[in-house]
Amino acid sequence: MHLTKRARQKAAAGNQQETGRRIMATEDIDFSGILDVAALRAECEGLVTDLGAGSDEFRRALLAALKKASSDGRQRARILLSEDGSGLNCAYRISWLQDQLITVLHDIVVGHMYPEQKHKFAITAVGGYGRGTLAPGSDIDLLFLFLPRPQDETHKAVEFMLYVLWDMGFKVGHATRTLEECLRLAKSDFTIRTAVLETRFICGYQPLARDLAARFDKEIVTGTGPEFIAAKLAERDERHRKAGDTRYLVEPNVKEGKGGLRDLHTLFWISKYYYHVHDTADLVGVGVLSKQEYRLFQKAEDFLWAVRCHMHFLTGKAEERLSFDIQRDIAEALGYHARPGLSAVERFMKHYFLVAKDVGDLTRILCAALEDQQAKATPGFTAAISRFAHRPRRVSGTLEFVDDRGRIALSDPDAFKRDPVSLIRLFHVADLNGLEFHPDTLKRVTRSLSLIDNELRENEEANRLFMAILTSKRDPALMLRRMNEAGVLGRFIPEFGKIVSMMQFNMYHHYTVDEHLIRSVEVLSEIDKGHADEIHPLVNKLMPGIEDREALYVAVLLHDIAKGRQEDHSIAGAKVARKLCPRFGLTPKQTELVVWLVEQHLLMSMVAQTRDLTDRKTITDFADRVQSLDRLKMLLVLTVCDTRAVGPGVWNGWKGQLMRTLYYETELLLSGGFSEVSRKERAQFAAEALFNALSDWSQKDRKTYSKLHYQPYLLSVPLEDQIRHTRFIRQADKAGQALNTMVRTDSFHAITEITVLSPDHPRLLTVIAGACAAAGANIADAQIFTTSDGRALDTIHINRELPNDEDELRRAATIGKMIEDVLSGRKRLPEVIATRSKNRRKTKAFEIPPSVTMSNSLSNKFTVIEVECLDRTGLLSEITAVLSDLSLDIQSARITTFGEKVIDTFYVTDLVGQKITNENKRANIVARLRVVMAGEEDELREQMPNGMIAPASASQQSAEKKADTAA
Repeated sequence: MHLTKRARQKAAAGNQQETGRRIMATEDIDFSGILDVAALRAECEGLVTDLGAGSDEFRRALLAALKKASSDGRQRARILLSEDGSGLNCAYRISWLQDQLITVLHDIVVGHMYPEQKHKFAITAVGGYGRGTLAPGSDIDLLFLFLPRPQDETHKAVEFMLYVLWDMGFKVGHATRTLEECLRLAKSDFTIRTAVLETRFICGYQPLARDLAARFDKEIVTGTGPEFIAAKLAERDERHRKAGDTRYLVEPNVKEGKGGLRDLHTLFWISKYYYHVHDTADLVGVGVLSKQEYRLFQKAEDFLWAVRCHMHFLTGKAEERLSFDIQRDIAEALGYHARPGLSAVERFMKHYFLVAKDVGDLTRILCAALEDQQAKATPGFTAAISRFAHRPRRVSGTLEFVDDRGRIALSDPDAFKRDPVSLIRLFHVADLNGLEFHPDTLKRVTRSLSLIDNELRENEEANRLFMAILTSKRDPALMLRRMNEAGVLGRFIPEFGKIVSMMQFNMYHHYTVDEHLIRSVEVLSEIDKGHADEIHPLVNKLMPGIEDREALYVAVLLHDIAKGRQEDHSIAGAKVARKLCPRFGLTPKQTELVVWLVEQHLLMSMVAQTRDLTDRKTITDFADRVQSLDRLKMLLVLTVCDTRAVGPGVWNGWKGQLMRTLYYETELLLSGGFSEVSRKERAQFAAEALFNALSDWSQKDRKTYSKLHYQPYLLSVPLEDQIRHTRFIRQADKAGQALNTMVRTDSFHAITEITVLSPDHPRLLTVIAGACAAAGANIADAQIFTTSDGRALDTIHINRELPNDEDELRRAATIGKMIEDVLSGRKRLPEVIATRSKNRRKTKAFEIPPSVTMSNSLSNKFTVIEVECLDRTGLLSEITAVLSDLSLDIQSARITTFGEKVIDTFYVTDLVGQKITNENKRANIVARLRVVMAGEEDELREQMPNGMIAPASASQQSAEKKADTAA
């Protein structure tokens, strides 16, 4: 909010009268519509006259009057927020409203109920309320200041007021202390010291508040600035650590998160404590902030307050996390509209993160000023010795930089003006010498960004230095992050600047696009150094053999650089790469390699997770796209970096295993080593291998059980698993169990396997999927096999949830028991799914249009059906039920979840084992799947017995068989 000169003069003149605390700059705010104070006071006085002070009836009537005034005032503040859009004005209005309610309540209490307490205590606001700002759902933090040895009646008066405030629905944080108690506690507790620093008089005996302010400044603040600053910055760092230590989380905490309101508050606390200022505007006068930076502070604070107030109004509580559920509504309330490539909510969140970045800039600027001020304040002879002992030394090989106690600084304030390339060289030299950045240096960088123009961008030396930073063997991500935070990276690479602070409105990506790209480089650097071998052993093994590190690093940095455009970001990104690579000094061959990697950066992940890797057509199609071993290696490394940088927990061993399987199968084909032996011969060889492995069994059992499996099973399941499955089947047979489950867990792959042996049934996968949904298990993969004696042997892989093997095995056993209960009829599938649906993850904020594709070209033997839609509990069970209704035989399934979006792939045939070629049937399949994906099939299911849609009749199935055979 802009302060008038008159308002500042009045604030300065009133400092002593207002206890030396920050004055609300409210000259331009109209409070008349919030509350008619005179009318409220008259109404309360009338209650005293009519009902008598102190009676239960009076208390109820007083409470009702104050509650109505509060509710009406806050509703009016909400309307005004929508009209003028100012978050600070809203916070001022609500704080002012609260002041009036407390003042009227106080005056009634000491005027009529406890008149002898009129000059015995003062009510002051602390915390955010002490700054004169209050969010709609925030706590009311009060300090009741007492005279020495307070009377019992004083406590009773305060107690009555507190009970009224609590009954009004407020969360009141309060303390009752004498002046001496406040000062004694403030000396030892920085939290209390901060609260006293922001104490603001509301009503009561004002001399108490005035004395506290004077003595606090004299006895606590004087000479303790450095220790207060250190404590507040340490507190901030710990808060950031708990919040994820990045301002680029896509569900940020507006109050406590990095770049949020608390960071601005910390800046003000430090400024007020050290510079003795009473308003942010005063920092311009003392030379800490420029006028432009002060306006930036104002804009950031006003925007964050607007967001926070809207969040509280919308949720009806003190909600501080800007979650997906409310981001759309907040964006609408703030007036954002969609633009090509970016939705309204994505534009709003980009603005939010840019503001958070501005807060980081202001923090650096203030810290630089504080350090400089403290250095100047060091007295006489001690200062001379200190300056001599810590004399900055010139960084070897440079003229413009010095090493100031392990931090890089400028030897000349005009170094950037004389040679703008130094803006890039600064980060290269810091990387080479392992130096941190002096806050004053970063402040000068931020103020010199206009020097980064087209001439500098095309400068050969500047680009050479940038490539040296990007491909550094030390910590390239750290330097890139520093460049990004200082604004250099987005100015030097304008295409990168477009995705700075850009979020993607989904539950899959945890960070903004720029932070994701920098984290991708961080993962690549980790692989390059040979670290994290236990996470992804194959890429660590391949990395030393990759000759073109430069091209790989550039591809990793640029792979998502075209997000937020109308065109597919992979295709648009390839165009950006073709433009930037020559500028970076890459050869035409390197450029073409980077362009291909950026354009295909999603290929390996999608094939590995959504295609049947045992189907030879999958491998040959993928190999045709990749074409060379070098590309294959680099694409694998890029895919691992991309996936790991999405967010914590996104990468796991199961995905790693899929990637390795795809890599090894494709490597064989590209190197000419793919087996040309027929499938029949290979299956026969596998059956013999299984027979030989069962050497400790009787000859009869070896023959019986080694002949149970068909060709697809023998060719796709490893021998060790075949042996385990065969022992499991024989054990069930001996026990006379027609239905049984077996579980095992794999911590490296982060996967848990459940194998189900059951009489074959067309709805078996439906039941298994439904039971898993009911147990809260996320299916990653399903292998479906039928034995030669008519039984189903299905293996499903669910994502691991518990770190301890014993705990995970118990969880898996519970899921296995659930599957057995549903298959045996002891439990009904719709009921067990319904119990889980009550606790399902919220995805209502997202919109994903249902999509169904059917292809006969992706496999030589099967029709491949791929569905993409919004995930929900029981979805897989519903989809497989529809496929069963339509007389389709599911041979294998790939279940992939990207946050709120699911992509499920099914390899199917008709009942006679043929592909689905009949156009009418294909159209019917697509239509039915769209219905269930949209959630419209629930009503139909509820009308049928057991919650299932009736399968096709025998005559219908026979007709379909004939149609399929004829086709």
